[in-house]
Amino acid sequence: MQEIGRLCPHLQLKNKPGQVLFEGELKDAYYLCLWSRLANRVLVKLAEGDCQDAEQLYQLASSINWAAQFNVTDSFVVDFIGTSKSINNSQFGALKVKDAVVDQFQELYERRPNVSKDNPAIRIQCRLWRDKLGIYLDLSGGSLHQRHYRLKAGQAPVKEHIAAAMLYRSGWTADMHQPLADPMCGAGTIVIEAALMAANQAPALLRSQWGFSHWKKHQSDIWETLLNEAEQAVVSPARQFYANDIDPAMVQLARQNAGAAGVADLIQFSNADASKWQCSSAPGYLVTNPPYGERLGELTELLPLFNDWGLQLKQQFAGWHLSVLTSNRDLLRQMKLVAGKEYQILNGKLECQLVNFVLDEKNCEIRESSQAGQDFANRLSKNLQKLKGWIKQLDSNCYRIYDADLPEYNLAIDRYGDWVVVQEYAAPKNIPEGKTRKRLMDAMLQLPKVLGVEHDKIVLKVRQQQKGKEQYEKFASEKEFIQVWENGARFWVNLKDYLDTGLFLDHRSTRQMVRQWSKNADVLNLFAYTGSVSVHAALGGAKTVTTVDMSRTYLDWAKRNFELNKFNNVYQYRFLQENCLEWLKGHHQQYDLIFIDPPSFSNSKRMQSTWDVQRDHLAMLADAKRCLRKGGKLVFSNNLRQFKLDEQGVAELGLRFENISADTLPEDFKRNPKIHHCWLLTHAQ
Repeated sequence: MQEIGRLCPHLQLKNKPGQVLFEGELKDAYYLCLWSRLANRVLVKLAEGDCQDAEQLYQLASSINWAAQFNVTDSFVVDFIGTSKSINNSQFGALKVKDAVVDQFQELYERRPNVSKDNPAIRIQCRLWRDKLGIYLDLSGGSLHQRHYRLKAGQAPVKEHIAAAMLYRSGWTADMHQPLADPMCGAGTIVIEAALMAANQAPALLRSQWGFSHWKKHQSDIWETLLNEAEQAVVSPARQFYANDIDPAMVQLARQNAGAAGVADLIQFSNADASKWQCSSAPGYLVTNPPYGERLGELTELLPLFNDWGLQLKQQFAGWHLSVLTSNRDLLRQMKLVAGKEYQILNGKLECQLVNFVLDEKNCEIRESSQAGQDFANRLSKNLQKLKGWIKQLDSNCYRIYDADLPEYNLAIDRYGDWVVVQEYAAPKNIPEGKTRKRLMDAMLQLPKVLGVEHDKIVLKVRQQQKGKEQYEKFASEKEFIQVWENGARFWVNLKDYLDTGLFLDHRSTRQMVRQWSKNADVLNLFAYTGSVSVHAALGGAKTVTTVDMSRTYLDWAKRNFELNKFNNVYQYRFLQENCLEWLKGHHQQYDLIFIDPPSFSNSKRMQSTWDVQRDHLAMLADAKRCLRKGGKLVFSNNLRQFKLDEQGVAELGLRFENISADTLPEDFKRNPKIHHCWLLTHAQ
């Protein structure tokens, strides 16, 4: 609204959600199309009225003389925004308006104009708000943020009108003779917009196609006059703009975009890490749109970046103004700067803040390292020292080093070779989210120093109770597998794509037991996951190993684990994709050793009914007993913390049972004795 008031001070403006309304001449609308750096669209109202139902919608659209707006030979499209109780689908609303338009042309000319979504000559926009409908002609023809100089954009680019809003809110536009720099420039949009402002170049000067080009009421003489005036208004500012990015490909793209905008000669480009970049200019304004860390896993790389960048700003940019667009204030806190004004800005669908800082003497003071997270670091170091001797003797490069030892740092931390996986347990509802996020940030900053790992080899996940098909849902699709080893076995693990990695570390000792009992045995592994128990059974000299799981993904993973360990005999090692419970009911083959580790609960669509381990374990064990040879062993495990074995029911099945949970608990999991329960069952007679 302020921008329109500045561009056209004679207009009377009225503000509505997402809109600025005014009455004026066509010249005013043209002028805003050409010069507004913040607007998305400029619309001319054609009709407005009540819209209680579909018929009223059709009648309102029919009240407009469409033949006075465009020719029957012109293509058009209808954009419909908003819904109501009666018009609860925007596509339906657009369809009714479209019908009113084509019906009117059909009646007049016995011919219908074509609808084109890709490149329409005329764009009609409808806005429905509380049973009131406005129908407009879109003079811009497409969003005005499209300046037509961006040949390509990088990941998560800031749109041109958002970049302009950042520049206005930063304070730089009050004196555009001051230097302007973006240390994380990406495709260069912010610096290019600044250079266009300083050159007094109309933002839409490069635009060739308009929504009014085919409009019958278009006055080309007025438009041409405004275009000529805009071309004459361009000036040549000083070369005081700086664009830097760590990615050389992005720097090249920013250079190309600036060339397309005609301002490449005004910008000095560089390729450096923002936390090391220096600018030779006198103090000015730093305006940037850094990564936000919307994906939890990105924080492991961004936290040290913002920490280092904050130190660099204090040392090299004293006297500068800094404006940062972010949706994650926790990242900005790593810079240890005191913020000034901040503004809410919607970047796409993401609610962001533009936070302004002044790098004055107080903000440039380098304080001693914060003690935040020091208690966590001390405990982690203590754990490592305690486990040092045990780790030396451990025949594996995968182990747990921290498991919510301190309640305020509710994390599990596992080592997988050179990698570290951090799982944040969901915090209790009574703890504010901001507090838990701050503690997580503090902990993540400490990890590289204490563990001696690179930040890009730390994987962060949030662990919540998984039900049904959620057990199999992906977190990502990077398909990055690494090899790990355990007691002579090798396994593929995927640290990023799933909640679990492919290897349950708490069952390390259990797998050793299975291996020792597998000599010359027929072994059945139910709910096999990625087949790690099956691999150890094969290594133990099993006569046959049958691996059963409902997931094709995990069964294929199990096959890869067998291949990794040089087990390729298809007759000796079988892999079955089956609903384990249904398969077991109808199965009659006998086994010497059966391992069963079912989920606590499942309502997967691949199952005919739900599964609850507490409710249903006895029926499952009855089916398993039928497949267990005399003298055979059945290992039953689950990880439901409150699980109680139905001892009377098991005895009535004719099975002896022995709770071996303590024997199956490895040294690195002894802080959490309920991480799993495990029983050894045998025939009573």
